[in-house]
Amino acid sequence: MTNAHYNTPPYIAPQRFTNADAALAQAQTIYQQAVAHLRHALARFVEEGDLPQKTRAFYPQVRVHSHTATTVPRGEVHRTYGFVSGPGIHQTTLTAPDLFADYYRQQFALLLAHPDLSLEISTSQQPIALHFALDPTTHYEGKLTSAQRQRMKVCFDWPDLYAMDDSIANGTLELPPGAPQPLALFTAPRVDYSLQRLRHYSGTDAQHFQNFVLFTNYQFYIDEFIRLGQRAMQDAASSYTAFVEPGNVITHHVQHGAPDAQAQGAHPQRLPQMPAYHLVRPGHSGITMVNIGVGPSNAKTMTDHVAVLRPHAWIMLGHCAGLRNSQMLGDYVLAHGYVRDDHVLDEDLPLWVPVPALAEIQQALQQAVADVTQLRGADLKAVLRTGTVATTDNRNWELQDNNLPVRRFSQSRAIAIDMESATVAANGLRFRVPYGTLLCVSDKPMHGEIKLPGMANHFYRERVDQHLRIGIRALELLRTGATGQLHSRKLRSFQEVAFQ
Repeated sequence: MTNAHYNTPPYIAPQRFTNADAALAQAQTIYQQAVAHLRHALARFVEEGDLPQKTRAFYPQVRVHSHTATTVPRGEVHRTYGFVSGPGIHQTTLTAPDLFADYYRQQFALLLAHPDLSLEISTSQQPIALHFALDPTTHYEGKLTSAQRQRMKVCFDWPDLYAMDDSIANGTLELPPGAPQPLALFTAPRVDYSLQRLRHYSGTDAQHFQNFVLFTNYQFYIDEFIRLGQRAMQDAASSYTAFVEPGNVITHHVQHGAPDAQAQGAHPQRLPQMPAYHLVRPGHSGITMVNIGVGPSNAKTMTDHVAVLRPHAWIMLGHCAGLRNSQMLGDYVLAHGYVRDDHVLDEDLPLWVPVPALAEIQQALQQAVADVTQLRGADLKAVLRTGTVATTDNRNWELQDNNLPVRRFSQSRAIAIDMESATVAANGLRFRVPYGTLLCVSDKPMHGEIKLPGMANHFYRERVDQHLRIGIRALELLRTGATGQLHSRKLRSFQEVAFQ
């Protein structure tokens, strides 16, 4: 069936642009027109119970034509994106161009800096699923009968899982000869899917997420982050402009005036599964912290979705079991390698793929520990150990027969074990997001030092504040540097997409 059989908004033909702002404006026009078309049709459907024909609208797309392989300017050899890997046509669908305005504008500008490239914006052939076009504040469920809900699948496009895979990021995409090459890691449907999931899991809208992200596996860290965030809102010297909590509850900085009641949001009756909190700075340059809870499945889920926002760095802050007798409870572990026994990424990133340490992240974390603890030299090394971290999906690995885990730890030279770090790092490698890990030793089961009643609470109160301040300090160090240098060439493959 051709599009002539559908109720669609007017098709906007490819138009060539030489200015990034103008290209972005065209993408916004196409997207807003498409979303408005679907919302209007849905309102009519709810009122009338049916539609005379299927309603459909399409994502905008950007297409780049290149006659040669564009290269990075000599003075910017560190840059890993903003150019195409070879001649031909490269394209991708776009979504939420208002949310991603700064990101899209930067990508367009970098591409247009190459005189050999031409950039076109047009309506694509990829339909927008109704779910992704809805206003999140509007709810129709109570107004629809069971028969109407079934009829909706005939009248509108439904999410297509085949359009939402990670084959581009995984390097498994197989295109027919002559087909356009991908321009970005994620298609518009894949991004829209993650935007929906982020709202569900984190309890906050994607617009609040910042470009520097902390993940943790304990609520203790979140409690301290809330205290720090609220304190920053009262600090006249703070560069942060707002603090956002689940339910989109916004506390504005004292110098930025009182917001209206609607912007404040409302605390949810219960916390979402992986609540997110945001210290907001202009240009999304602030810090987001997410409690991913325990386990590699949670770690993969959240990083799968945060990745579409294209952050500049994410760091895992959590607790681990120390594996060396010389370690003390409260010591820090800086991961420079990982043993991946999490099993959640085996099909997406094979185990034979190494997950390297990134120099910029490692240096920032080590400097942050020194800055916060005020230790140097041998004193610093006494509390900060660098080595391999093992990540397992078996919470009770100590009880396994034949001491198999212990043998693996010895062979790998692992100095600590947790249930999230390798997953966060591996997904960083997979999605080209700079990553790092700084853990705190909370027990030593191999040496008989397990947490006793009351001991854990004392330990957490004593160390969490310092550990969190180290994580925040590390991200601030990364922010003050050139963010473009964070996106290491270690994260890129041979034939890479042009978008960051």
